[in-house]
Amino acid sequence: MSASASSTAGDEKQEAAPVTHCKGVNDLDKVVLREVRGSSAEVYLYGGHVTSWKDEHGDELLFVSNKAIFKSPKAIRGGIPICFPQFSNFGNLEQHGFARNRIWAIDTDPPAFPVPTSNTAYVDLILKPAEEDLKIWPHSFEYRLRVALSPGGDLMLTSRIRNTNADGKAFSFTFAYHTYFKVSDISEVRVEGLETLDYLDNLQDRARFTEQGDAIVFESELDRIYLGTPSKIAIIDHEKKRTFVVRKGGLPDAVVWNPWDKKAKAMSDFGDDEYKRMVCVEAAAIEKPVTLKPGEEWTGKLELSAVPSSYYSGQLDPDRVIQDSIVPEDSIS
Repeated sequence: MSASASSTAGDEKQEAAPVTHCKGVNDLDKVVLREVRGSSAEVYLYGGHVTSWKDEHGDELLFVSNKAIFKSPKAIRGGIPICFPQFSNFGNLEQHGFARNRIWAIDTDPPAFPVPTSNTAYVDLILKPAEEDLKIWPHSFEYRLRVALSPGGDLMLTSRIRNTNADGKAFSFTFAYHTYFKVSDISEVRVEGLETLDYLDNLQDRARFTEQGDAIVFESELDRIYLGTPSKIAIIDHEKKRTFVVRKGGLPDAVVWNPWDKKAKAMSDFGDDEYKRMVCVEAAAIEKPVTLKPGEEWTGKLELSAVPSSYYSGQLDPDRVIQDSIVPEDSIS
């Protein structure tokens, strides 16, 4: 597959090359992003799937199962799967939709971003529906994804989804960045920023409850969709003394998931004890599907940071929710 970005596979020997195209597991195409201080990220064209995010010390921050299957039609277990145009079984499509098991293309000429980036370590991907997709979800769209690594090592994903239907029909979708964070011990993890919020409990037929704790802790299987969440959520790994900060825009919901032991053993692409070393905290738009008229474009942003817990004050931003960004056709250049 041709790819015109900052460099080619031959540049791999030059560690400073910010963007490298090479082959990954099972000879699948991937793009490696590097920042000068040593942080890196890897993105597979299969699924538009981020599978690695390392800090400047080379420590891996995302969880990918040792049993992950890098082969169609199975989605890669771990990293950041993209759930589109359907989250879970909120619709008639396959679980989590089809974007995560399609081959994306390098977007060689993406439209300008509203806020230009000064980063050099980024890649633009694009997904358009194939004939097989139109048969199961009869809507024409352009899904542009930018994956960027900041000089400080933050990982940023920006999704821009546009309705290109020629028949004048609107479409609706649900969405999630299904991020798997790597943790040292799930029993030592706290998620902060979701206290007092309502959530749908997927283990109880999506019954609605209100979070009573001052933080989310893990003592058994947990699978919840938190609603109307703030733009900033913290995942505190006490044993590692590290805090992940999730910042998001256009994504009002947040899914928190750990399969625990029984469900872990039931998954063929997941190790029996791997649940101890991961937690999913997913920026999402689920309760209220996003609806786009022809020509309209939606933007969903995710920014991930990893900082020593001593630097993290525990003070989250006030309830500042970034609203869904839907841009009408006539304002898209």
